[in-house]
Amino acid sequence: MTRVWRRLYDAVLRASAHPRATWWLAGLSFSESSFFPIPPDVMLAPMCLARPERAWRLAAITTLASVLGGVAGYFIGVFLLDAATVWMQTMGYWEGYVRVRDWFAEWGFLAVLVAGFSPIPYKVFTIAAGAGAMPLLPFVAASAIGRGGRFFLVAALVRWFGPALERRLLRYVDWIGWTMVLLIAVGVLWYQL
Repeated sequence: MTRVWRRLYDAVLRASAHPRATWWLAGLSFSESSFFPIPPDVMLAPMCLARPERAWRLAAITTLASVLGGVAGYFIGVFLLDAATVWMQTMGYWEGYVRVRDWFAEWGFLAVLVAGFSPIPYKVFTIAAGAGAMPLLPFVAASAIGRGGRFFLVAALVRWFGPALERRLLRYVDWIGWTMVLLIAVGVLWYQL
C-alpha cells in the first residue's frame, strides 16, 4: 500500500511508450479542460521523460487539446448550464463555480490565464467563462497562454533535468503522492467550511 504511487508512476511511464500514447494524452488533455478530474501533467511528464526529443511536440499537443477542451467547456457553459449545474453540484464544484463567475465580472482574461497555469480545476473556469458570456477570442488567448505556459514548463523541466529529476522523484514519489492527497483533502475541507 505504501508504494502505490510508485506503482502508478511506473504504469504511466509504461503507458507513455505505447504507440497510441500521444492520442491518449490528447484525449486526457481535452477531457480535463471540460469535465474530467485528472490533469494531463501526470501523463505528459513521463512521456517527456521516455522520449525527451519529443518534449516540445508533446507539450504543444497537450496545449492544443487542452484549449480545444476548454472551448468545449465554454460551450457547455453557454448552452448546457442547467445540466452542468447538476454535474458541478454532484462533483462538489458548484461553490467554486459561483466564486469563479464573480471573478469573471472583475478579472475576465486574467482569471482564465491564472486558472490555465495553476492547479485550480480549469474546467470550472471554462464553464464559467461560457456562462458569463466572456468573449470567446480573449478566452482562447488566455487559455492558450496559461495552459501552454504550464505544459511547456513541465516539458522543459523534464527535458532539462531528465534522469536526475526522475531519480529524485522516484526517491520521494510515494511521500509526494500521499502529501498531495492530504493537501487536497485539507483544501476540500477548508473550501467547504
